[in-house]
Amino acid sequence: MAKAEKIAIWMRSRLASAGARGFILGLSGGIDSALVARLAQMAAPGAVTGVLLPCHSDAQDERDALAVASHFALPTLRVDLSPAYDVFAAEAQAALRTLPEQVRSATPADPLRGRVPLANIKPRLRMTTLYFIANSINYLVAGTGNRSELAIGYFTKYGDGGADLLPIGHLLKREVREMAKELGVPGTIIDRPPSAGLWLGQLDEDEMGFTYAELERS
Repeated sequence: MAKAEKIAIWMRSRLASAGARGFILGLSGGIDSALVARLAQMAAPGAVTGVLLPCHSDAQDERDALAVASHFALPTLRVDLSPAYDVFAAEAQAALRTLPEQVRSATPADPLRGRVPLANIKPRLRMTTLYFIANSINYLVAGTGNRSELAIGYFTKYGDGGADLLPIGHLLKREVREMAKELGVPGTIIDRPPSAGLWLGQLDEDEMGFTYAELERS
């Protein structure tokens, strides 16, 4: 608990330094956002809001996020980004098709890499939405990246990598799990396979090509 309390004290000092009123974060249904939500509550009781940001997402993600919110009595907002994503992606792809053929032929041939440009729109729309809400109510955006992901650059630039502070940015994934247990995050959330929600069925460890345990042993 001592480590968690230190993080909460640090978060409270950042809040005071910014002259902000509270914290906002994207609530994905995963362990990282659940832990950050609880730490934010410790730092600023009654001044934390979780935002559900579905974007052609797995319905289970939203159910898990709502379970976390209910467990910690966390107020939430919901913004469905699917319509905005559809319009943006269609317009961007149409513009891309106007480029000369020799330029377009340089797009990634690998199926996984080829889907990344579209997939990365989702976390960028999510962060844009979080900052709109945060700026509107004078809150800080609490990011949910952990040390394991940050060490290998496993995040979307200007997406989930964009935040006012990263409360668990110094914690390895195993330390995130340990602290989550300590702070009462539901076991179903702790045991859930990590996913950035970039596409249906996407799992972090499949995309990275190794497990978090393997990464942290290297």
